[in-house]
Amino acid sequence: MIWSWLAAGFAGTLVMTTVTRGASELGVTRMDLPFLLGTAVTENRRKAKAIGYAIHFVIGVAFALLYGLFFLAIGRSSWWIGGLLGAIHALFVGAVLVSILLPIVHPRMGTPETSAAEIALVEPPGFMLLNYGRNTVLVTLASHIAYGVIIGLIARV
Repeated sequence: MIWSWLAAGFAGTLVMTTVTRGASELGVTRMDLPFLLGTAVTENRRKAKAIGYAIHFVIGVAFALLYGLFFLAIGRSSWWIGGLLGAIHALFVGAVLVSILLPIVHPRMGTPETSAAEIALVEPPGFMLLNYGRNTVLVTLASHIAYGVIIGLIARV
């Protein structure tokens, strides 16, 4: 059971990361999630992306375990329940996790209090990541729904 949750987390995170990276490369959004996460631990721009990908995969697998626990609690898993959880997850990420909590702990993210003498490596995402473009909300929502659908399809209860 837990192995299916881990496998689902890996597969779901792989798809979510590919979708968000593709959207960034195609100019649909300015969001660069690996860079955003990686610069929280290093100011080296090249290393930041590699570290950010690793952090994102660890977080993705951890969230899959939480999805698995939810499925276990309700006694079933399905693609549509996973997709619904993915939508809720996206709203949590955009409204709380990345827009409020990450700026508090991220040492290299700009804030309204940043002075002209300080140089921030990362622009703050803003509510629902809107500072990275209006389409970022849609990319975040679509990628998290896809993540949830994959978790719901693979995770066993």
